[in-house]
Amino acid sequence: MPAKKDETASFVLRFTQKIFQNEQQESEVQWRGNIRHVQGGQEKRFSEFNEVVNFIQEKLADLTIQAMGEKTPEEQKGILATSFELWKRMSTTYPKMVLDTIKDPKAGVEQIQDEVNQQLKGVKDTISARLDPDAWKPATKSDLQEMMKMMEKLSKEVSALNKKVDKLS
Repeated sequence: MPAKKDETASFVLRFTQKIFQNEQQESEVQWRGNIRHVQGGQEKRFSEFNEVVNFIQEKLADLTIQAMGEKTPEEQKGILATSFELWKRMSTTYPKMVLDTIKDPKAGVEQIQDEVNQQLKGVKDTISARLDPDAWKPATKSDLQEMMKMMEKLSKEVSALNKKVDKLS
C-alpha cells in the first residue's frame, strides 16, 4: 500500500476598507479584498464574501478530486459528500464570525483560524480513514440542493452584514 500523502491548501485573505463621501456628502465604508491560493498562486479580488467561499471551495474541490484519482466512483461520491459537510457547517457559523471579526479584529481572526482548522481537520481525518464503500452515503440531489440553499443564505447574510457595517460609519 503506497504511503499516504497529506495535501495542504493555504489561503491568504486580505481586506481593505475604503471610506468615502457619497453624493449626499455622508461618509460610507466599503470593504473589498483579495484572496490568494498559496500553493497554486491564483488570486481573486472580491467585494462580496460569497466570492471568497466559492474560490476556496473550488480550490479544495480540485485538491480532493486529484487525491481521489485511484478511488472507485462510490468512494469518490462518499469523499465528496464528506467534503460538502464542511461547507454546510460554514454556512451556518461564518456570518456571525465575520461580524464579530469586524467588531474585534484580533479576536475574530483567531476564532476564524481555529474554526477553519477544526473543520479541515475533521474532513482530513474522515478522508484519510480507510474507506468502506458500503459505509458512505453518496450525496443526493436533495443534499446538493440543501447545500446550495445554505450557501445562498450565507451570501444574503453576508450582504446584510455589509450593509450594517456601512451604516455603522
